[in-house]
Amino acid sequence: MTSVSTTAGRRLRRLLRLPRTLRWRLFLILLAGLVLAHGLSFGVLFFERTTSAMGLMLTNMEKDVSTSLALLDGLPAEERPRWLPLLDRPTYRYELGPGLPGTPEFSPRTAEIAATINQAATQVAGRRFPVTVESLPGTRPHLQAHVTLGDGSPVTIDILPQRMPLAAWLPYVLAAQLLLLLLCTWFAVRLAIGPLQQFAHAAETLDPGRETARLEERGPTEVAHAASAFNAMRTRIAQYLEERVRILAAISHDLQTPITRMKLRAEMGEDSPEKDKLLGDLTEIERLVREGVAYARSAHGNTEKPARIDLGAFIESLVFDYQDTGKAVSSPAYVDIVLTTRPNALRRILTNLVDNALKFAGTAEIDVSRAADGPITIAVRDDGPGIPEDQLEAVLQPFYRLDPSRNRDTGGTGLGLAIAQQLAQAIGGSLKLRNREEGGVSAEVTLPSAGGGPR
Repeated sequence: MTSVSTTAGRRLRRLLRLPRTLRWRLFLILLAGLVLAHGLSFGVLFFERTTSAMGLMLTNMEKDVSTSLALLDGLPAEERPRWLPLLDRPTYRYELGPGLPGTPEFSPRTAEIAATINQAATQVAGRRFPVTVESLPGTRPHLQAHVTLGDGSPVTIDILPQRMPLAAWLPYVLAAQLLLLLLCTWFAVRLAIGPLQQFAHAAETLDPGRETARLEERGPTEVAHAASAFNAMRTRIAQYLEERVRILAAISHDLQTPITRMKLRAEMGEDSPEKDKLLGDLTEIERLVREGVAYARSAHGNTEKPARIDLGAFIESLVFDYQDTGKAVSSPAYVDIVLTTRPNALRRILTNLVDNALKFAGTAEIDVSRAADGPITIAVRDDGPGIPEDQLEAVLQPFYRLDPSRNRDTGGTGLGLAIAQQLAQAIGGSLKLRNREEGGVSAEVTLPSAGGGPR
């Protein structure tokens, strides 16, 4: 029994829990508050109207009953039946006779009617007629007032109180008011949430290295000020990144000259194991500097002008270049796609990915796929040992290497995948790594198809 009640309590809490989105939370809170306030106002107004109408009805009933009793008391007994239909009202009528027996039990509403009848019976030309008010059993309130006239004749006032009548148009007005509250709440929430959604989208697509549209600085003062601050922040970030890239490029470029001089001087020395080690170290430093320059330039990959290329011929040419040097690079099928992109940047991306596959697996396969009128995916696959799942994102960062030994023959500089990712973003695409079920890694470059298509 305890477990059942606990489960029911959890379900109730889940039902009463607010949605997670700010849009729906604001909408429900505002709508609930407005509906409750509107309902409270309507309830107070309806209660005041009901009380006023009830008081007016009781006042009229008191005067009418008093007058009717005085009239019946003054008429001869044989003429009274002819006057009874004239005295009838929508909620009560007069009968000659003792009526039906009942009980002296009243509800709050019928008690007021009984008190009014008793009050009316005391105001008939200064006389008081004996009156007994009783409640008859039934599904709706039913009263009978038994009055004895001056000549001893019994008269019964049969009363069927009605509920407060409502106008036929009132439900339609209430529905229109609720609909108006719904629309106004939805509009207010949309007006408040809209800028937040724009800021979220701008933050998600923030890329200081690319030319993107600035956030519109319009709307309410607070929204315009926040948009202006966001644009200024993006400009400062872009300037900081550009400055760092320039520093890296300048240092890398300036290091090439002294490294070249050091290599010349080392080569002029006598042959020895130390000389070979020194030349190897200088070659490694030179390669690292060269990769640093390439990484710095990749941050500005959008300086190359876009051009239309035959993607199938482009991939085929790249594969043949590797095969001519004896490398195990292949492409399963020729693709007939024309694409507008930056050819040099795309070639550098694929070259880095193929070199990485050859380094760790010895083979590479380039496959191109495209959904109907969707983005184009170029996958460079290998059958190597793969990458740990928790490091698939980390290996795309600059100078990150899976080989902790820092061996120049196996680890590289750690910039190849970072350059590929940087260039992929510069040409409007993306790079993603995933482990294949059959073993190895698939490096997938996704490019937008705008400007190109099947021939």
